[in-house]
Amino acid sequence: MVLISEDNPDKKDLADFLLETQVIDEIAYKDLKRAAKTSDMSFLQVLESEDIVSERVLKQAVKKVTGYNYVNLLGKEISKEALNEISLESARHYGFVIFEKQGSKVKVGITNLEDFSALEALEFVADQKNLEYEIFVITQASLEAALNQYETLRGEVGEVLKEIGKELGAKTEEETMGMLEEKAEEIVEAAPISRAVSVILKHAIEGKASDIHIEPQEKDLRVRYRVDGILYSSLILSKKIHPAVVARIKVLTNLKLDEVRLPQDGRFRCKVAGKDIDFRVSTVPAIHGEKVVMRILDKTAGSFSLNELGIFDCQLSILKKAISKANGMLLLTGPTGCGKTSTLYAGLSNLNKMEVNIVTLEDPVEYLLDGISQIQVNPAINFTFASGLRSLVRQDPDIIMVGEIRDKETAELAIHAALTGHLVLSTLHTNSAVGAIPRLVDMGIEPFLLVSGINAVAAQRLVRKICRKCRKEIPMPEKMRSDAKKELESLPDSVLKKLGISLDNMKFYHGEGCAHCGNQGYQGRTSIFEIIPLSTKIQELIITRKPSEVLFDQAQKEGMISMKQDGIIKALKGITTIEEVLRVISE
Repeated sequence: MVLISEDNPDKKDLADFLLETQVIDEIAYKDLKRAAKTSDMSFLQVLESEDIVSERVLKQAVKKVTGYNYVNLLGKEISKEALNEISLESARHYGFVIFEKQGSKVKVGITNLEDFSALEALEFVADQKNLEYEIFVITQASLEAALNQYETLRGEVGEVLKEIGKELGAKTEEETMGMLEEKAEEIVEAAPISRAVSVILKHAIEGKASDIHIEPQEKDLRVRYRVDGILYSSLILSKKIHPAVVARIKVLTNLKLDEVRLPQDGRFRCKVAGKDIDFRVSTVPAIHGEKVVMRILDKTAGSFSLNELGIFDCQLSILKKAISKANGMLLLTGPTGCGKTSTLYAGLSNLNKMEVNIVTLEDPVEYLLDGISQIQVNPAINFTFASGLRSLVRQDPDIIMVGEIRDKETAELAIHAALTGHLVLSTLHTNSAVGAIPRLVDMGIEPFLLVSGINAVAAQRLVRKICRKCRKEIPMPEKMRSDAKKELESLPDSVLKKLGISLDNMKFYHGEGCAHCGNQGYQGRTSIFEIIPLSTKIQELIITRKPSEVLFDQAQKEGMISMKQDGIIKALKGITTIEEVLRVISE
């Protein structure tokens, strides 16, 4: 159904109706039309996903504009009896699905009421099967949710195993599994085993996973996906399929098939859901067989913007000031997977201009940025961060991004680049921002070079955000409330006022779990930060080699918001939960 009529502005649509009835204002009307157009979503789907109007109002508006009822199928379980009335291929091709069946009466969700071929196909199916049908308006997201119930991960892999059995001439599932174990290397190029691996990859992409874990257990094979930083078990298979799956992944990655005693690393690219996705692969010999972990790198994903990182304005101003200087270094610290690279990319996107030469040195290149020269290191041929950085400074760069400082040589080169007229952005593995200073000193960098070369140091973590659809205010135990208050009391009143926080009226929230978030209570992630500019006093403490605790205390006296404080403030604002903040901070 065409709900936005860009080619016919006189035609009344859902957007016009909501504006005329004052459900949304002129600004929201323009913003949502733009969002619907740029994200290739219908106006209805934007309203459905952004929770701008209540479902009751949405139903009334759709009924008034189209004459048909609206239904949201996200999280709705559809019976096999209803799904079987229309084949998966037909449902996908025509954009409609039967989502409810009672006797000969069915309810049909359709995405485009102006697709006459779809309406004719529906009429034909109804005549053939003597069905009475009622049409409902659904979004593409609802249709996809229904289609996924046709082809669950377990069901698709089960079908693949049946195909493999036919190709091998096996008569039973047990016989298929036995042949798989014996002939793993022979069948890795066979269509069914290739499809089995493709199914695992496809469901990971559709589920917005960041990593895939393929783990042999004592009696079975477990597939887990990491979503929003948490691992979820997605599939349990017979362990006998494990050799064939691992062999197929090794073929894709160009790893040695016969080497099962040593760890191996590699990467491959394939097209999933119409996009080129890179997978970084690591295999290790575990007690029950080789374990495979694949990091998903969607180079086309992500619009990187400093304003979208979840940084409060008072922190963002420090970060922008640090990267607006003509030279010096910005260091980001934190453990693997905490979002450091995404933050650096956001900074580079902010700096990316025609008159500036930006060069990056990465391992690996995770995302592609237009207008920036991105270089991937290759230790196998001795092209390391240090050797690469030595060459980069001869490329007339204005801004250099070094993926990670791992050793003294890289640290020295990065500091000297910052001191000789270049802006350097890099990362370091430490638990806190102040921890970066003693870490670099331990590497052999003189303190006087650090205070001259570093503009600011930041640390970050990622926390899960509360689902907006099911967020509720909750009572908080008195001890937790007093601990939170005590943690924030050290912040100046002016900072708390700017952030809109009152220590006498603290509210906490959680997600109850709903269809929108898969009953998890969380959806998506945001960052918690601490950012320290190297003030004159902190520079003096560094020169005299004071411990990190003294540096931290001084930074707090100067108004720094610590990561824990940042997390508590985000919990008070209903962005995340206290439990999530404590979980991440304790890690």
